[in-house]
Amino acid sequence: MTDEYADIREQVQKLCAQYPGEYWRKLDAERAYPTEFVQALTEAGYLSVLIPEEFGGSGLGITAAAVIMEEIQKSGCNGGACHAQMYTMGTVLRHGSDEQKQKYLPGIASGELRLQAFGVTEPTSGTDTLSLRTTAVKNGDGDYVINGQKIWTSRVEHSDLMMLLARTQSKEEVKKRTDGLSGFIVDMREALGNGLEIKPIRTMINHATTEVFFDDLVIPANSLVGEEGKGFRYILDGMNAERILIAAECIGDARWFVQKATDYANDRQVFGREIGKNQGIQFPIAEAYMQTEAANLMVEHAARVYEGGSRAGAEANMAKYLASEASWKAADMCMQTHGGFAFAEEYDVERKFRETRLYKIAPISNNLVLSFIAEHVLGLPKSY
Repeated sequence: MTDEYADIREQVQKLCAQYPGEYWRKLDAERAYPTEFVQALTEAGYLSVLIPEEFGGSGLGITAAAVIMEEIQKSGCNGGACHAQMYTMGTVLRHGSDEQKQKYLPGIASGELRLQAFGVTEPTSGTDTLSLRTTAVKNGDGDYVINGQKIWTSRVEHSDLMMLLARTQSKEEVKKRTDGLSGFIVDMREALGNGLEIKPIRTMINHATTEVFFDDLVIPANSLVGEEGKGFRYILDGMNAERILIAAECIGDARWFVQKATDYANDRQVFGREIGKNQGIQFPIAEAYMQTEAANLMVEHAARVYEGGSRAGAEANMAKYLASEASWKAADMCMQTHGGFAFAEEYDVERKFRETRLYKIAPISNNLVLSFIAEHVLGLPKSY
């Protein structure tokens, strides 16, 4: 990213320095949420950079948000605990009513309200979002009754609100596959125990993810965001922002791995000399560095296109693909450079290795990115 964000980079680095590897290793061992870290980011205003000033945010663009997330990862921290607070509110900002914006955005900007949960994926549909089954049906009072299940819904236990995508028309009733899905803001403080159940899922990484069950959960009619049946189009805005921010996180991870490997290769001596003198060590580091810098150019481009008012679907997907591939390549290289010491928790390599692997699979599978580019950019026939 450009030098105009140098001040933001410096301040984020200073904040992250207060949360070193020991902090993250302890949380990882306890499977605990980084409450203090997220609170510090919130109080510093970093999680509200995309919210307009009139609602208490900074009113900056996606590039500034990407810089923040990159620096968090580059500092050895984990932005996965809080990045949704940045982009999930985009659906409300772009498509919510004036009443919803006034009700929610100032609280999200100040940190009084946490909008960290994005309820989309389901066990049966997986990446086939248009086949989701969770329903929202109007009752006699005009309110919506929610029934269904979501999975891999992260940070639900650390969020006050959830952006939910549910079916308001059956697949058989709609003319377009993208119709019939609607977006809702669910106040989980009221819903929990009244038709909403949360079950944590223990995973390979400390990601605070869950299953969410809806059993005749009643939510007010004014929970609907925008027009009924158009929710899938609305959440695409948030999804593309998410992919750009995740891509920036991957760049940060990759740069952390490259620097970590470089430092170790310069310091570690075997057979009487630094291991970095061996081309078998230094060439993979150089390769990872070049792939990271190339991917970063795509991330910057995607951010500019998005800030220009476009959905930036192709650009966001390509940025996420290239950055996640670069970070995984760098992670593997860093493991190889450290050898057996990479498996020792105190080096933080194994933790970051596990964390960055996620982004080849989510928030969108890299295979699905390839399918998207092949079909929608190159004009090849649909392959699935």
